[in-house]
Amino acid sequence: MDKIIVYLDDVGHAQQQLAPMVGGAAPTHWVLVACPPRLTRRVSKWVSYSARESWRAKWAEKAFARVVPALLARGDKVTPCVAHGNLPELTRKLVAEHGAARVLDARRPKFGQDLAPVTAEQPPGTASRWEVPGAIAGLGAMLVLAAE
Repeated sequence: MDKIIVYLDDVGHAQQQLAPMVGGAAPTHWVLVACPPRLTRRVSKWVSYSARESWRAKWAEKAFARVVPALLARGDKVTPCVAHGNLPELTRKLVAEHGAARVLDARRPKFGQDLAPVTAEQPPGTASRWEVPGAIAGLGAMLVLAAE
């Protein structure tokens, strides 16, 4: 049985990433790892730890409700879990628990923000800190030229 660990934070994007992999002939064991959005420091200051964990669990439950039925319909096995802390460490733990597995990072990339790597072998993001200001300056220059 093929084993695939999938990190997801946006269900629509993850479904697009999973679509080519779902059609395999052999049954697959999917380990779905939900990566809920981080709460800001201000929110976490006023909301209790148990309320934050409850929100994370509900968020993950909604995400899994949209992804899991399509995988189970094929007869595949699905193991859901919620990410906490260091993702490379979580990947090592999941590989130790489930055996050798492929890792798919199906998280949606965000403009101007590097995503944390999910394995130690994954190269860090190459975006520079001038990516967003450069894009804004380029857009402003284009608008000035278009106005003339």
